[in-house]
Amino acid sequence: MATRTQAREAVVGLLYAYDSGNVKIKDFAGSMLEEKKIKNKQQEFALGLFEGVLTNLEALDGIIKSQLKDWDFERLGGMERSILRLGAYEIKFTQTDIPVIINEAVELGKIYGGDNAPKFINGVLDALSKISK
Repeated sequence: MATRTQAREAVVGLLYAYDSGNVKIKDFAGSMLEEKKIKNKQQEFALGLFEGVLTNLEALDGIIKSQLKDWDFERLGGMERSILRLGAYEIKFTQTDIPVIINEAVELGKIYGGDNAPKFINGVLDALSKISK
């Protein structure tokens, strides 16, 4: 059975594909999660996150941009942008504990982001969490 960490990892992949221009990924998200052995409650969790981010994409991008100091949102790497979007969504729209959200995002940044991604993701999401209370 997949963990929530694995579900989040899959969501970041889906968001990256969507951000890269594959907008039809929405139609295949469920089957892609199945392929990654993400089923039942974890699949519901992952699909809820994915659909939630897409539904709130403009608002999420706006709040992320508001936290970027001397950095252009469009210059962010695709994976970093996807991780930040997921983290921002969870902070704003779910009941998940903020330290859990930030830790998961930082760990994803270590795997998929550039060398400075974990520190950058931590800083942006931490700042975002302080204005979201």
